[in-house]
Amino acid sequence: MSGFGAKILWLLVAILGAFCFCYLALQNGESVSAIYLIVAAVCIYAIGYRFYGRFVAYKVLELDKNRATPAVVNGDGHDFVPTNKIVLFGHHFAAIAGAGPLVGPILAAQLGYLPSMLWILVGGVFAGAVHDFVVLFISTRRNGRSLGEMIKDEMGNFTGGVAMLAIFGIMIIIIAILAMVVVKALADSPWGLFTIAMTIPIAVFMGIYMRFLRPGKVGEASIIGFILLILAIHYGSVVASDPALAQLFTFDAPTLALIIMAYGFIAAVLPVWFLLAPRDYLSTFLKIGVIVIMAIAIVIVAPDMYMPKTNPQYFDGTGPVFAGEIFPFLFITIACGAISGFHALISSGTSPKMLENETHALAVGYGSMLCESAVAVMALICACILHPGLYFAINSSSAIIGTDLAGVAATISHWGFSITPEEISVLTSNIGENTILSRTGGAPTFAIGVALILHELFGGVELMAFWYHFAILFEALFILTAVDAGTRACRFMVQDILGNVYKPLGDIHSYGAGIFATALSVAGWGYFLYQGAIDPKGGIYTLWPLFGVSNQMLAGMALLLVTSILVKMGKAKYTWVTLIPAIFVLVATLYGGIQKVLPYEEGNKVANAVSHIAAVKINSDKIKALEEQLIQTSDEAEKAKIQKDISAASQAKFANLLDAILCIFFMLTTLLVVASCIGICLGKIKIPLKESPYVKLNA
Repeated sequence: MSGFGAKILWLLVAILGAFCFCYLALQNGESVSAIYLIVAAVCIYAIGYRFYGRFVAYKVLELDKNRATPAVVNGDGHDFVPTNKIVLFGHHFAAIAGAGPLVGPILAAQLGYLPSMLWILVGGVFAGAVHDFVVLFISTRRNGRSLGEMIKDEMGNFTGGVAMLAIFGIMIIIIAILAMVVVKALADSPWGLFTIAMTIPIAVFMGIYMRFLRPGKVGEASIIGFILLILAIHYGSVVASDPALAQLFTFDAPTLALIIMAYGFIAAVLPVWFLLAPRDYLSTFLKIGVIVIMAIAIVIVAPDMYMPKTNPQYFDGTGPVFAGEIFPFLFITIACGAISGFHALISSGTSPKMLENETHALAVGYGSMLCESAVAVMALICACILHPGLYFAINSSSAIIGTDLAGVAATISHWGFSITPEEISVLTSNIGENTILSRTGGAPTFAIGVALILHELFGGVELMAFWYHFAILFEALFILTAVDAGTRACRFMVQDILGNVYKPLGDIHSYGAGIFATALSVAGWGYFLYQGAIDPKGGIYTLWPLFGVSNQMLAGMALLLVTSILVKMGKAKYTWVTLIPAIFVLVATLYGGIQKVLPYEEGNKVANAVSHIAAVKINSDKIKALEEQLIQTSDEAEKAKIQKDISAASQAKFANLLDAILCIFFMLTTLLVVASCIGICLGKIKIPLKESPYVKLNA
C-alpha cells in the first residue's frame, strides 16, 4: 500500500475508533451493544502500537538490532535461553497476564462500564504498555538484572537496598492475590481442578517434545497441546459426574492454597524449558485464541451491556464489591488492566534473559501489554452483559448478602437491581455448578460471561456448562502461569538480597541457593494466600486494595527509574514519556495508601472499610466483646463457636496490622525513589550510567 493509502487507512481507523468511543461515553439508554467497546478498543490498540509504540522504540530508546542480548551472551540453557520471538511473546504475555486484567475490571464494574473503559484504554496505551516496554529495554541493556538491582546501580546503594526489600514485599502480595483467585475459582469444583491438573503433564510433554523429540517444531507441539487441552476439559465433566472421582478432585479453599504453594515451589525450581516455557506457550495459545474468539463472538452475538454507564450511588465508596471512592480506588482496583508493577518484575526477571534480539522488545514488551489490556476489556464486557442483580449476587460476599436465595434476592433488589431466586437458580444449573452466590474473585463472573456469549453460537444452553469450565480453565491457566513465573522472578530477587549478606546465596546458577530462595519466596506469599483462603469476606475484599496500591506504587518506581536512566542517556527531552504516567499513578496510589492507614473514624463506614488501621481497632473491639460473651455463657457448643470467632478475629487483626505496616513501608520507599529521581534529573545526585558493555551480535 502506498504511503498516501496507508495514511487514509489509519485516518479511517482513527475516525471509527473515535466514533465508537464517543458513542459509549455519551450513551444514556438502559443498555448498549458491546460491539462498540470491542471496535473502539481494537482501533485504539492498533493506532497505539503502530505509532506510539514505534515512537518509543526508535525515537526514545533507539533499539539496536546488532547489539547482543544477555540471552545470547550468557546462554546457559537454564535461565539465559535465546528464545523464538513468538514463543517469548507467548511466555511473557502468559507470565504478566495474571488475575489483574480479569479481576480488576470485574470488580470496578460496580461503578458502571464507562469509568473502567476510559482508564483501561487510555492507561493501557500510554502508561502500561510503555512501562513494560521500557523496563524490558533497560534490563536487557543491563544483563537481565532485576528491578531492585537496577535501582541500586542507577539510583544509589541506599535507595536500591530499601527498594529491593519493598519490591520483595510487593511481589509476595502480588503472587498471593494471583494464587487466591485460582483458589476461589477451583474450590469445590472437581471439573475445574481436574482440567487444570492435567495441564501440568501436557506442558511437560510439550517441553520434552520441542527440546528432544522434535526440536523447534513449535507448531506441532501447539496443535497436540491444544487437542489434549480440549480432551482435559471433556473428561473433566466425566470426573465431575462420577462421585468417587469427583471426591478425589474436590478440595476446600485452605487445602487448595497448600496445593498451589507446593506447585509454585516445584515449578519455580525446574528448568525453564521443562515446564514454564511450554506451559506459558500452551496457555498463551489458549489465551489469545479465546480473546480472538470472544471478540468475534461479541461482534456476531452483539450482546447488550446491561450494567449502566455509571452507578454514581457507589462513587462515594459504599459499594458491596469493593470499598473506596472512585478516585483513587477505581485506578487501584483495575490495576493490571491498565498498568502493573508486577510486569516490571517479569520484564526485569525472566524475559530479558530470553530475548533473542533487542528489536523484539517492542512486540514482547509493548505488544504483550496491549493484549493484556484487551483481556481487561473482555472481562469488563463479561461483567457488564450480566443483569446488575446477577452481577452483585456473584460478586458480593456472603457477609453482606447472606446465603439464602430469597434473602439474597431481596437484599439486592432493595439496592435497586431487581433479581429473583429463580434467575439465580436457573443460571447456577445451566453452568453445572452448585452455587454462584458470593463467588468473589472475578473468575466465576468472567466464566459466566464467556458461557453466556459462546453458548449462543456453539451448542445452546446444553453446552453452557462446558463453556463455563472452558473459561475457568482459561482463567486458571492465565493466573497460574503468572504464579510460577512470579515465584521464579521472586527467587531472583531473594538471591539478589541474600547475595549482599552471603555471596554464595546470590549465585543464580547454584541449585542449592535457588531452592533455598524459592522456599523463602513461597513461604512469604503462601502466608497471605492461606489467610485469604480462610477470610470470611473471601480474601479479595480485604487484600485486593492493598494489592492494587502496592502494585501501582511499584509501577511508579519503575517508571521513575527509567526516567533517571533517560536523563543519563542524554534523552531528557523524552522523559515526559515515562514521567507523566509515573506522576498520575503515584498521586493516585499514594493518596490511596494514605487512606489505607488512617485511624478509625466513628461513623465513617467507607473510611473504616478501606483502612487497615481501622480494621485492627474493629477486630480488637470484636475480640473484647466475644471474650465477655465467652465468660458469660455456659453452653459448650456456644463456647466453641465463640472461640472460633475469636480466632478468626485475631487472625484478621494481625493480618490487617501487617498490611498497614507494609503499606507504610511501601509508601516511604516510593518517596525515597521519588527524591532520588528528582536529584538525578536536577544533577544534584551524580551516578554514572551502568549499561553492560556493548557486544556486537555477530561477535
